[in-house]
Amino acid sequence: MWDERLEERWRQLCAEAISGVAEWRMQHPKATLSEMEVAVDQRMGNVRARILEDAAMASHATDLRTTPPVDCPLCPQCGARLQHRTWEERSLSTHHGQTIRLSRSYAVCPACGETLFPPR
Repeated sequence: MWDERLEERWRQLCAEAISGVAEWRMQHPKATLSEMEVAVDQRMGNVRARILEDAAMASHATDLRTTPPVDCPLCPQCGARLQHRTWEERSLSTHHGQTIRLSRSYAVCPACGETLFPPR
């Protein structure tokens, strides 16, 4: 799940974003503050999306097949422990127009039948 490779990947993404902003600034020496803000947000938005995606995928809730029943999330409707139903990918949009993809268990509540992606 979590390891030093994730943090190294994040450092590399940050370094690339900083380098990209510096390069953009050299190419746009007369840019307004608003233009600079857009350039920074575009580059940092990508870093933010990758960190969010990696952090979400590092959760034990991504695969309920391997999660002990006592650690499975609770159903928001009735409070019963959720169970793995199938494996699906979900795409979500973040700020700054980035997309993250989460591959994880799609859960079902054995008590009330509620189906959802676990919240953590």
